[in-house]
Amino acid sequence: MSNNEHRRPLIGCNGRGAQRSGLDRPVGLEELPIREQFRLVAESGVFDYFDRLPLRSNLDDYLAAMREFDLPVHTGSWFYRLGADDALLRDNLAICKEVGAACHNIMTFTHHADGHRLGDEEIVAHYLDVYDAGMKLGVAPAFELHVNMWTEEFLRVEEIADAVQRRGVPFNFTLDYSHVNFKIGNPEELERSGVRAQVESGALVLDPFERHSLCERWLDRDIVVWAQLRSAAPNQPLNLWWKDEEGAFGRGIQYPFVKPAPGQWHSAWSAYLLEPSKEAIRKVLRHHVRNPASPLKYLTTEMINLPDYGLNARYDLFEQNVAAARFIRSAWDEAVALDAAGVL
Repeated sequence: MSNNEHRRPLIGCNGRGAQRSGLDRPVGLEELPIREQFRLVAESGVFDYFDRLPLRSNLDDYLAAMREFDLPVHTGSWFYRLGADDALLRDNLAICKEVGAACHNIMTFTHHADGHRLGDEEIVAHYLDVYDAGMKLGVAPAFELHVNMWTEEFLRVEEIADAVQRRGVPFNFTLDYSHVNFKIGNPEELERSGVRAQVESGALVLDPFERHSLCERWLDRDIVVWAQLRSAAPNQPLNLWWKDEEGAFGRGIQYPFVKPAPGQWHSAWSAYLLEPSKEAIRKVLRHHVRNPASPLKYLTTEMINLPDYGLNARYDLFEQNVAAARFIRSAWDEAVALDAAGVL
């Protein structure tokens, strides 16, 4: 077995995507029993592990399913608001340890519980605090690129990473490039990230096919410990099958990975619009193959059931995740072959 075969990232399925759905059973927030979720993921044959943070109330169900299906939980995610969720964060780190997860993915809202926008120094202090607490338990934290969180302002990521690293601590980053891809060509979304002017002037490149894209910039820093695959098309339709209490549609950060049958999705579908999502993953894997310093350990599929994503869709949500995992495996094999041929 080659060294690169040993280095293949573990492939996990986000538990929110381990759900069966279809024309007569739209994607809902009500989920399958935990045992059934584990059974689906295990029997698919394409995943190495189950990606989900248990609650205290269902931890025993997770542990039982892990034993029954010989399927570990290596990673888990949660979102936090500083000033309100400090105790929850500490307890979730403990749950990670109890379930055997070695990495906790953290999404931190842009604003503190008292309403102020988090400053860079606050975020750095937050990271260092969580890093210290997590590493004492053997649980590495990773901060995720995600809408509604401080990382939605893309240019802050490098600033925070630099500040953390100046203190002699590695900055662990979770790269979900769907949160960039869906903004391409969408002026309103670019404004929300504070990058419209830079993108329109060419000073900032988002398209992962282009050289020196934001995807490449983050990878070149060797900070990506976890990458996530959720297909999202540039300037794609909103989630027209869900509205909030004010009548606004979901933001639209999930594009079917498998062509929907008639009636399974609300809009037209074109295979070529998947390519930016696929290219981001190809770039992640090629970088990892050719760079021994790459810290990448985990790669998860993230076709999920929340309002900004797939809620109320009529396609089979789990089928979408299985197809995404098969693509990851194919992209890995391709990256290894290109490296062996000396063309990476």
